[in-house]
Amino acid sequence: MSEKKKANIYTAEFRESAVKLAVETNQPITQTARELGINCNTLHTWISKYHHSKQVVEKVSDEHLYDELKRLKKENARLKEERDILKKAAAYFAKAVA
Repeated sequence: MSEKKKANIYTAEFRESAVKLAVETNQPITQTARELGINCNTLHTWISKYHHSKQVVEKVSDEHLYDELKRLKKENARLKEERDILKKAAAYFAKAVA
């Protein structure tokens, strides 16, 4: 019967430092992985995840934030107007009942 290999669990700090080492050095990623004692495919996966998350953070630009702020201000003004209309309607009906 075949033996199952136990999956290694690496800390986030280890993964981050491994990615940093692999990206910042001039040596091949396979050599870095070998020196760290991890599978090169694992290191490639960590690198792609790191770069993907970094790209997502970079996509949130000032222009996007400005557009979102503008939209929220417009929505806030509309909601305040609706609230004021409802207050006036409530006051009108309260007078009519009394």
